[in-house]
Amino acid sequence: MGIGLIITLIIIGLLLLIAEMVILPGFGIAGILGLASFIGAIVAAFVQFGNTVGFLFLFGSLILCGVLVFFALRSKTWRKITLKHNIEEKAIPSPEDKGITVGMEGISLTRLNPAGNGRFGNITVEVRSSQGLIQPKTPIRVVYIEGLSIFVSPIENI
Repeated sequence: MGIGLIITLIIIGLLLLIAEMVILPGFGIAGILGLASFIGAIVAAFVQFGNTVGFLFLFGSLILCGVLVFFALRSKTWRKITLKHNIEEKAIPSPEDKGITVGMEGISLTRLNPAGNGRFGNITVEVRSSQGLIQPKTPIRVVYIEGLSIFVSPIENI
């Protein structure tokens, strides 16, 4: 076990850590192997050459990692792999976006116990009953909207 093995372990550790940061998502096998390679190189330096050389390799490795991280963060590498666009779309459009307003009348398509489907004009949406069970094909009216939930009541009970 010589100096060549120690330097090789440090280089392998650096390459694996860079691959983990840039190519592979998360912290997985490459990151663990990279850290193990670094630790193995430093332990080998302490065992092979004693405390003085071991501490030189330890501090040298830390400085090398710090410099590489500094230049990696400063370079345009991170700009190439990061998301540049803001996501403006919603996963589910709000009832107002669909054209549903308080007071609209429609019909229940399914049994509302307490939730089910209702149709308002040509728009089919999920609705919730504000007054217990509502049978299918019952005329309904939007009573209130809370967030993404549309609450309805049968028209004869309003």
